[in-house]
Amino acid sequence: MRSWQKLLVQILLSPLSLIYGIIVSMRNMFYDTGLLRASRFNIPVISIGNLSIGGAGKSPHIEYLIKLLQEYLYVGVLSRGYNRKTSGFRWVNSGDSALTSGDEPLQFKRKFSDISVAVCESRALGIPLMLQQHPEFQTILLDDAFQHRQVAPGLNILLTAFENLFTRDFLLPSGRLREWRSGYQRADIIIISKCPDNLSAEQQDLIISEIKPLKHQQIFFSTYRYGYPYHFFQSSYQISLDQDLDVLLISAIANTAYLLQYLKNQVLRLHEMEFEDHHIFTIQDMDRIKERFHAIPAKRKILLTTEKDAMRLDIHRQKLYDSGIPVFILPVQVQFVGENAAHFDSEIKDFLLNFKS
Repeated sequence: MRSWQKLLVQILLSPLSLIYGIIVSMRNMFYDTGLLRASRFNIPVISIGNLSIGGAGKSPHIEYLIKLLQEYLYVGVLSRGYNRKTSGFRWVNSGDSALTSGDEPLQFKRKFSDISVAVCESRALGIPLMLQQHPEFQTILLDDAFQHRQVAPGLNILLTAFENLFTRDFLLPSGRLREWRSGYQRADIIIISKCPDNLSAEQQDLIISEIKPLKHQQIFFSTYRYGYPYHFFQSSYQISLDQDLDVLLISAIANTAYLLQYLKNQVLRLHEMEFEDHHIFTIQDMDRIKERFHAIPAKRKILLTTEKDAMRLDIHRQKLYDSGIPVFILPVQVQFVGENAAHFDSEIKDFLLNFKS
């Protein structure tokens, strides 16, 4: 969509955004004034979320926190389990599917089998149920809970993507914001995610000046590091991306720009099939994917997908296996820019050490 077309759409949708913003403002006012009360708990709760409708990299940052803490603490993860076909509270097991648990919670459980992961639409209900069955929990990570104010977390982490800062975005439906920009004031830590590798100190300072953090807020900058793609059916088998390889990328995530930029520099030709975020793949989708893959005129070619998408493709595991298509999964992990890593880790540890119920 061209810039003038995008601007026209935003203008036409602005009345709806205003109505939506008024409703959100009233809800936040009820919590701010105490008319609605948020639940507080006697263990440290860390919320990781964003102001927009996805694409800021919550899952890799949650995984970063799991890796940071699991050696020292008994960590639990609570998610809504978006787009699952079940309801209510349930524990996530490695043998679940994305239909029963949601893709991201299932991804956490399969990657960190020793971590307890649960899903529940209500975080205020989910946390007590987790603690009732596992009172030994020492901290709980809340996935995508910045707008869900039923729980008052001890530490509120807000993510915003480098290429789409919340300061430059607009309310739904004319933009991608789920509440007014001023909502950032509830954050204790703000992470600028998906930064370029060569982000300079001057660029960091400009962004900090644009956000205007409050006195209690810390700002950090992070980027992605992609690993070697591993085989869908045999994770120990890895390959390297190279300039002789054609790749068909299957993705159903909120924002693929960062991923596409990376892949286009790694392979000979990149072919794309994009679906809406959290899309549940159907039999018809699988047939289309197979047809598209076989239509690529290349000697060396693979089908590549993200770890989150792999959780939903796994529903059709047998069909993928029977197709004989070489399917690989691209792993990703968060890396903080420069001195940010040690500083961020220290902030998390200080919060946990100084927590008072």
